[in-house]
Amino acid sequence: MTQVRPSEQMRNLGVVQHGAPILTELACLFDLPAERDAAEQAVDALFASMERIAQVHPFAKGMGIAAPQIGIGRAAAVVQPPGEGAGAIVLLNPRTTDVSDDTDEQYEGCLSFFDVRGMVPRPLRITVETTTLDGTTVYERGLARLVAHEIDHLDGLLYLSRMRPGVDPLPVEEYRQTGLIYGCQASAQADRLRRHQGHEARGLSGVEQGARQ
Repeated sequence: MTQVRPSEQMRNLGVVQHGAPILTELACLFDLPAERDAAEQAVDALFASMERIAQVHPFAKGMGIAAPQIGIGRAAAVVQPPGEGAGAIVLLNPRTTDVSDDTDEQYEGCLSFFDVRGMVPRPLRITVETTTLDGTTVYERGLARLVAHEIDHLDGLLYLSRMRPGVDPLPVEEYRQTGLIYGCQASAQADRLRRHQGHEARGLSGVEQGARQ
């Protein structure tokens, strides 16, 4: 039986895939409260899509989805933090107002090209302003990464544009999922993965790598 590729699986679940123009377009802001109904409909569609996706793929590090990824060119996204009982974050007209100088570099995946994972540098802390009663919110570490990823989607950016020059995405088959929440342990794993990529680039087999470590 032919195995369905991750990207094709996401396409079948209604996620717009890499190459579609909507993924590189700036999402239109909601005029709130005048467009409250439209905003609520978009958010409901995002939650429904997230629920479908979560039924077929686990996300130990949390997940997010932006309206352009389900064919809606409006400035709405939903982020589900990791951890049982963690409440979802709704982003309407989000705008990053401040970022920390401190950064880290972690692997990210994107539902719109789910066959690869990419090493992406991001600030460890971001301040985001949204059109909600919550006003301005500060997100840190893994949650900052998840939120920043979705805001990029609303700005028409994919994480590929955030990767360092000369660094290519890693095929999902080679990506070693640890199930760890983004943090120091994940950073250590990322370092090991980078070393693994370096060995592979030099044509070393697993046995040869072990002998030289």
